Amino acid sequence: MTMPPNFGNAYDLSGLGKPPVDTSTPLPGLEVNAANLTAEFLPMSAQKPVVVLCWSARSPESVEMLRNLGKLALAGQGSWVLARVNIDEQPQVAQALQTRTIPYGLVFIAEQPIPFVEQALNETQLREVITKILTLAAQQGIGEAPVEEAEPEEDEAIEAIDRGDFAAAEAAYRALLLRKPNDPYGKIGLAQVQLLMRTDGLDAAKVMQDAIAKPDDLLAQMQCADIEIMQGDLDQGFRRLLNLITIYAGDERKQVKERLLELFALVDPADPRVIKARTSLANALF
Repeated sequence: MTMPPNFGNAYDLSGLGKPPVDTSTPLPGLEVNAANLTAEFLPMSAQKPVVVLCWSARSPESVEMLRNLGKLALAGQGSWVLARVNIDEQPQVAQALQTRTIPYGLVFIAEQPIPFVEQALNETQLREVITKILTLAAQQGIGEAPVEEAEPEEDEAIEAIDRGDFAAAEAAYRALLLRKPNDPYGKIGLAQVQLLMRTDGLDAAKVMQDAIAKPDDLLAQMQCADIEIMQGDLDQGFRRLLNLITIYAGDERKQVKERLLELFALVDPADPRVIKARTSLANALF
């Protein structure tokens, strides 16, 4: 990596403004400085990903994040390297890495820097990020992609779906979310199985005819939206429910809002159709 011309400039710490936290307990990771960044860590990234966290004792969030990364590095058993930059002591390195906020993390893969975080993440979120980093590195021929082990409740739910027992699948996903409330697969799985339950046995053609004949009928419109989502017509399904938001109030509007949020969970949040529908929902509600 070629360092920017302003490599020697000091990093501005004025935005932190917090008293230093106690860091007397040794912190995990290898210390990065101006000398070893290019001499040691960049070549190392040709063998395995080098995850670098820029931290400061003035940022308790960054210290906690560094300790969580240390736990994950131990669990990774050498599949990636954790390095740290103390921006108070190494402002020139922080500047070279284009650090603008703390905590700030980037990963070197094949000597190429890739920023991956500019805000505090908890351990669960960091675990997901590391999984993506290892997968990306493997795609570039460095290391091996992690093998994701399914949760036991997820296996139970999939088996239940295979035998057509949607109620059992729903119960399994709810059990998973009770144990791990933020599990992304649990959330998606629950939304999927609930959609299967609602559409099981419905005559799609009749449902759509009823929706045309009864434009103000809440049940007919919500069933039609489910069918449209099942058929992959996300835009139309979302529009149908958003229209109901403008028609109904009180408990009915709340019911439609909750259904929309359930359906949003089925799709990548970065999908433009979801972003557009979420914006329309917010505008309609507020």
